[in-house]
Amino acid sequence: MTQNQQRTVHALLDGYGTTYAEDAGIRLRNTPQPLYQLLVLSGLLSARIRAGAAVGTARALFQAGLGSPQRMADATWRRRVQILGEGGYRRYDESTASQLGDGARLLLDTYGGDLRRLRREADGDTTRMSALLRRFPGLGPAGAAIFLREVQGVWPEAAPYIDAKVVQGAGKVGLPEDPSRLARLVGEPQLPRFTAALVHCALDKGAAQQVRELTHA
Repeated sequence: MTQNQQRTVHALLDGYGTTYAEDAGIRLRNTPQPLYQLLVLSGLLSARIRAGAAVGTARALFQAGLGSPQRMADATWRRRVQILGEGGYRRYDESTASQLGDGARLLLDTYGGDLRRLRREADGDTTRMSALLRRFPGLGPAGAAIFLREVQGVWPEAAPYIDAKVVQGAGKVGLPEDPSRLARLVGEPQLPRFTAALVHCALDKGAAQQVRELTHA
């Protein structure tokens, strides 16, 4: 790693290395409830809505007690709509309320409420993981990528997960755009934070500019 690359990595991690899960108050571990909460958050982030609104809505759902698939499935559609609206998700509240209920029931019926069974079914293949995740209502390719970027910290076989949005962010701050070279710039435990920071730079010109300025200061 060159000195400039090292400075860039430090600027990324220090300034923007907070994952969506951390923002939503999810203490991510390889256990059923936080994995389910990450699935919910990834689905909310899939819609064309501000990331802050999606994260805030996820917090509202979990604080209301809907942080497990059983509790989500048991909640009425109207209750889910109410919480989504309070969280700032009003544009998509009715369709998302249905998707959350259907997704929770799918998880319960297919995997007994435990995403680790999906992990075992995929047998370490991230392409397979992505395909299985996209079976959940409302979770498209972008949502599956969010889930895999963040879960790679607790599912080591998913690492390094470097998708196109991460590569785009790398280009904006002058880092290599080859996924394998990019992954070697940090240790595996830092990959979720590193990829989160690069996605932030891909989405926010100001963030990318600040990282470049810090690198060359």
